Amino acid sequence: MVKSTIRLRMSAHDAHYGGELVDGARMLGLFGDVATELLIINDGDEGLFKAYDSVEFLAPVHAGDFIEATGEIVSVGNTSRKMVFEARKVITPRTDINDSACDVLTEPVVVCRASGTCVVLKDRQRNK
Repeated sequence: MVKSTIRLRMSAHDAHYGGELVDGARMLGLFGDVATELLIINDGDEGLFKAYDSVEFLAPVHAGDFIEATGEIVSVGNTSRKMVFEARKVITPRTDINDSACDVLTEPVVVCRASGTCVVLKDRQRNK
């Protein structure tokens, strides 16, 4: 099946709560970007995100963390595409050492998992 991965750093602008905590909705935004890329690869069209079936927030994300978001199309219907997503923290700041120190995590931390369905209208599907 079709897979996609993006990686980016959470900024101070992403922090929404005390302690530089990033709002969980930011992970859903990343999943939306991954879904868009998956639909373009699969169908040649951005499509529309219809619904999430499940969302699990598993660990906190803070400003400065590098997050890798992956997605995969696991089922293709006539117009629907079922997808699964996972976001992992792969690099984290080490302000206890100094203000610019960071660690690459030997074991990425899964921070969020989700599944959902996107739709690409039949007349917009080009990659068949």
